[in-house]
Amino acid sequence: MTSSDAWSETTHKIAGSDVFLARRGKGTPVLVLHHDIGTLERLPFYESLSEQFDVLVPHHPGYGRSQRPEWLRSVRDIASMYSGLLNELKIETCALVGLGFGGWIAAEMATFAPRSISHLVLVGAMGVKPPEGDILDEAIVSYIDYARAGFHEQKAFDAVYGAEPSIDQLEQWDICREMNFRIAWKPYKYSQTLPHLLSVARMPSLIVWGDDDRIMPRSAANTFKTSLPKAKLEIIENCGHCVDMEKPAELSKLVTAFVG
Repeated sequence: MTSSDAWSETTHKIAGSDVFLARRGKGTPVLVLHHDIGTLERLPFYESLSEQFDVLVPHHPGYGRSQRPEWLRSVRDIASMYSGLLNELKIETCALVGLGFGGWIAAEMATFAPRSISHLVLVGAMGVKPPEGDILDEAIVSYIDYARAGFHEQKAFDAVYGAEPSIDQLEQWDICREMNFRIAWKPYKYSQTLPHLLSVARMPSLIVWGDDDRIMPRSAANTFKTSLPKAKLEIIENCGHCVDMEKPAELSKLVTAFVG
């Protein structure tokens, strides 16, 4: 990869806190919001999208390489900060891809700034209470077991994180878990108001779910589909919650066709 093709890494002061941003590619801006377990620096899904689009991957405030705002108390706070980030970058309209917990943030953004979102993609999104089943409670399992639960097959997890994840990775998962409890504890990883607000998000929306999602029950996909005015649903077979890491080629193909 030549230097012109490399990812840029910048930090932006948003609401008084430093937000880390990785960016690569040209064309339509696509903001990708990561899971509640954080994100690795580079993933095949990000790389694939950046071949077609201007891909922006920030680290959520309090996660990864972004600063932790001590005042941060809700997912909607993060959504507001990301709207501020887009404003600073002078991006008036973008496509939005939310992964799991990032899907909740994306859905919140779509409700209070619908005209700035051209396309909305929610992948195993949190943020609504599943009509059937329960969101996996990470307080009752270890953080490594919570991360493993996001995959349909152990070998898929191993391919991303290794059979024995590094000490640094374990520490990052622990930090992420603390942040999750800080901003999404009561109620646990869903909003009581979001299902009602989704009706204002009239942009084309794509809901994607793994058929073996053990973290966010598949019934939640139907809530998003019926609540969003222009939504369609795609199910990925033999896949868990982390579709972007377990089936990156399949997800990239769906997103590219939908946004392109």
